[in-house]
Amino acid sequence: MRDSDETRKGILAALGRLLAEKGFNQVGINSVAREAGVDKVLIYRYFGGMAQLLRDFAVQGGFWPTISQLAGGQLQGFRTLAEAGTAMLNGHLRELRARPLTQEIMRWELHERNELTDELARHREQQGIEIMALLPNDEKAAHVDVAAAAAIIHAGITYLVLRQKTADVYLGVDLTSDEGWLRISKSVAHLMRAALGPEE
Repeated sequence: MRDSDETRKGILAALGRLLAEKGFNQVGINSVAREAGVDKVLIYRYFGGMAQLLRDFAVQGGFWPTISQLAGGQLQGFRTLAEAGTAMLNGHLRELRARPLTQEIMRWELHERNELTDELARHREQQGIEIMALLPNDEKAAHVDVAAAAAIIHAGITYLVLRQKTADVYLGVDLTSDEGWLRISKSVAHLMRAALGPEE
């Protein structure tokens, strides 16, 4: 069982490398088998074919962080909605920065739509719904469209992380240094407190 699990992981990792290097249109069962160093029969045995392999990559390939990883291991105990939102959004910042392969595939997603990008988007959207359900209720934030506010901040974080490959600085914030990213992280907390505070 352990060998089969390792083989599955190796195949998923090989797919990720090929996607980052060549893009979706250049990847098939044969190229994945070569990259993983396995017979293509094993891919059919473990995944049934390319469609299921892509679905499993979206969910299991380590491509996208789990909810627990986004929350820093703390899924319970947030006192306020702003605290929970800050933790999740800064978790997104931390986890995305730590995943160069994910960054490459997300850059590629911006200019191409296909079976894999649709599967990855479905997975992320489902996870977002699950996260929203975990957030504590906060009457003080009843006037705020929390999902829309989080989407704006989440998209800004994503853009900055992806942009760092081709830009060292953005509006004076250094994207090449930990100090610059700490500024962004602190600002996420400030924006969440401002957005989710009581209505004036």
